[in-house]
Amino acid sequence: MPADILPLIYAVVLGYLFGSIPFGLILTRAAGLGDIRQIGSGNIGATNVLRTGNRPIAAATLVLDALKAVVPILIARHFWGEDAARLAALGAFLGHCFPVWLGFKGGKGVAVMIGSLLALHWPVGLIFCAVWLLIALARKMSSLAALTAAATAPIFAYVLVSERLAIVVLVLALLLFFQHRENIARLLKGTEPKIGDGKKAG
Repeated sequence: MPADILPLIYAVVLGYLFGSIPFGLILTRAAGLGDIRQIGSGNIGATNVLRTGNRPIAAATLVLDALKAVVPILIARHFWGEDAARLAALGAFLGHCFPVWLGFKGGKGVAVMIGSLLALHWPVGLIFCAVWLLIALARKMSSLAALTAAATAPIFAYVLVSERLAIVVLVLALLLFFQHRENIARLLKGTEPKIGDGKKAG
């Protein structure tokens, strides 16, 4: 195996290990809220944690899920360069969505994508957040906001940075769309719950 490939493999593995830490599950259990996988949609992400009614725990989940992408990206960039940093982002996303410790059933990746974009190129990350907030306020649908922000992120990555970053962001966006496939089906049917409805949703 070529020596220059090893750092890239290290970066993916590092990202996966960080990404697979189930902060939503850990925090809800520590707070005595039960198993988040048995609540709402069963998702371990911040949106479902919010359904417990504990906003501080949901906020902590959001921040920690973002940081578990930021940390491996910064480590990979420091030791192995920018290409490794981008692969660490991919690894973190895969770890969050498909954690081996939880039978490959994890979260949907919005917070991890935010953290990844902020760490890779913060202006793109801020634009993602702005688009999410705009759609969330206008349509009151978290999933629609996330899907719209993800769909536009590769465009901004290409225009503001480079084709290489745009490709990585496109892969992240496609994975996020895959994780939101049930939400997309409900959006098409017009049955997707709005923010604050308190219904079971992904």
